[in-house]
Amino acid sequence: MSKITEIAKLFLKLGTIAFGGPAAHIAMMHNETVEKRKWLDDQQFLDLIGATNLIPGPNSTEMAIHIGFLRAGWRGLIVGGLCFAAPAIVIVLFLAWLYSLYGTLPSVQWLLYGVKPVVIAIILQALWQLGRKAIKDTLTATMALIVFVLYFMNVNEIFLLFAGGFIVMLVKNIRQLQKSTKCISLVPLGGIGILSQTINFNLPMLFFIFLKIGAVWYGSGYVLLAFLRSDFVERLGWLTDQQLLDAIAIGQVTPGPLFTTATFIGFLLGGFKGAVLATLGIFLPSFIFVAISNPLIPRLRKSPWAGALLDGINAAALSLMAAVTWQLGTDSLINIYAILIFVISFILLIRFKINSTWLIAAGALIGLLNAAFH
Repeated sequence: MSKITEIAKLFLKLGTIAFGGPAAHIAMMHNETVEKRKWLDDQQFLDLIGATNLIPGPNSTEMAIHIGFLRAGWRGLIVGGLCFAAPAIVIVLFLAWLYSLYGTLPSVQWLLYGVKPVVIAIILQALWQLGRKAIKDTLTATMALIVFVLYFMNVNEIFLLFAGGFIVMLVKNIRQLQKSTKCISLVPLGGIGILSQTINFNLPMLFFIFLKIGAVWYGSGYVLLAFLRSDFVERLGWLTDQQLLDAIAIGQVTPGPLFTTATFIGFLLGGFKGAVLATLGIFLPSFIFVAISNPLIPRLRKSPWAGALLDGINAAALSLMAAVTWQLGTDSLINIYAILIFVISFILLIRFKINSTWLIAAGALIGLLNAAFH
């Protein structure tokens, strides 16, 4: 089997079963590419996580692009990203078509009832494996703890990532800092200006709005919601609040990246052409950013300054994953049955190395049975 075929099969599978958001997606990728296939080691995987947090865009999709590039060069870069996003795009297109016909969303809560506890177990397994590499010393352990606490005090997660990285970098290189006379200045990345008056719907504008969002978006789904509402509801009036909330809901309950929300919005506004242009616009920057940044990662790791920056960002990123997992747990482990699914899944993963794909399928089946009996 060629490397390109391997990449395509793996990321098509992950794109089909990857429920639970970026933390879960990254945990599944770790299980498949580090634990099972040995395509890269824990430190390489951690550095890819750090690199994706340094650039805008959807972290899990960018991880797929990075891994594809490392495995099979430029063709792998394209195939990895496309195959990870493709299943979700197809599912969202179908749901958008149903929504345009009936104006309501099909219920998938029964599916998530059984899947979410499994996803939490998968993330915890990855956190345990990666944490042993990311927490290198007292400094990174302290930073991870501080980030975890500050996250629950509603401190901005992007600030926490970059602050964690810079503090670790400065502390580790304090002696070199005293000898240095250079000053590093940070220029915040601004949005691309768009005309402020109301504009009738047109496909080129749709494409460029999503291109802008893909090029500057950092953070959680709540940040994406703010971007989309500002452009599509408040400024242009192309969507209602209810349509936007439904679009975000579709992105959250389907597998794969949340960015497929763009596919849903594009279809509602411009049919199939709109869906294609919106999807292309929002994902294109990620491919470009990864292509530029991937060759720099080994150089960053060799530099005492940049390597320490990566260490700090890696520790902060895993701490944020842990915080998100805590939130998912409080929302998902709501009764004894969900807790049992979680505990059994965790034991099967850690003790018996059961493939996570089968566990997710079993969780979905349990959810279906739960719905049937209620």
